[in-house]
Amino acid sequence: MIGIIVGIIVVVLFVLGIRIVRPYQKGVVERLGKYKKTAEPGFNWIIPFIDRMTQVDMRENVVDVPPMEVITKDNVAVTVDAVVYYRAIDAVKLIYNVTNFYLAATKLAQTNLRNVIGELTLDESLTSRETINGNLKDILYDATEQWGVEIVRVELQRIEPPADVTQAMHRQMKAEREKRAVILEAEGERQAAIEKAEGIKQSSILEAEGKAQAIREVADAEKKQRVLQSEGEAQAVQNVLAQLHAEDTETYIAVRYVESLKAIADGNATKIFMPAELTGIASATGMIGELFQGSKVTPQVKAAIPGEVPPPPVVQ
Repeated sequence: MIGIIVGIIVVVLFVLGIRIVRPYQKGVVERLGKYKKTAEPGFNWIIPFIDRMTQVDMRENVVDVPPMEVITKDNVAVTVDAVVYYRAIDAVKLIYNVTNFYLAATKLAQTNLRNVIGELTLDESLTSRETINGNLKDILYDATEQWGVEIVRVELQRIEPPADVTQAMHRQMKAEREKRAVILEAEGERQAAIEKAEGIKQSSILEAEGKAQAIREVADAEKKQRVLQSEGEAQAVQNVLAQLHAEDTETYIAVRYVESLKAIADGNATKIFMPAELTGIASATGMIGELFQGSKVTPQVKAAIPGEVPPPPVVQ
């Protein structure tokens, strides 16, 4: 009978000493009020009524910092709240170094958030969320390291200025947008005027180039026409001379002689040597006159002979 009672007592004590630690937890075991060990996840057994186990959650947790009013550097009161994400890295420190970690982290975050934003102006605090988050995380990380907690990140939820300041900001934003619209419109008009002037300039240049090209083409055409006319006249003279040479050799010689006289008469010489047979020259000149008066030479031939037959030169 006594053995049965003892066996029942042992079974009861064994059952009372069973502790199951979850995978995301660790257990801090105390024996008679003194730290004994840290129990790992799984099955653990402690001595009932002598040992005591406190389980610590090692997962990432969040501390919600309640809204509070903070004065910025330029004396504007803004309402700020934030959240702090943390996880336990040392269960023993978390149990023995801080009484209420949640309350301590909340007060610590509020105090340091007030200090961080107090060093910034309103505009800086509204546009520097990442800077505020980083500075606050560094401060909380150093302060909570002795509590066995690691600060993962800090996020500002909102920064709300007073209603009158918000309205003034809205008016300022509206005025800035209207200013940008006016500037863009003026810039567009200026660019359009520049493009229009550039088009007029380019059109004038093209028109002037076209006129110059037309003038060059007209001059080239006139030049070609004059060249062709001169070539035609020269060819006509050659034809006349050939006809004269074929029909009357003496007349051809007389014509060539007259041309020679004209060339000599156009010079600056003061003395001219004449051939001795002046009677032959005179008779040739008379024959030329008869040619122009007779029917042997056509009107086209007469027109092609350059100049009139000059009178006989005077010998000095």
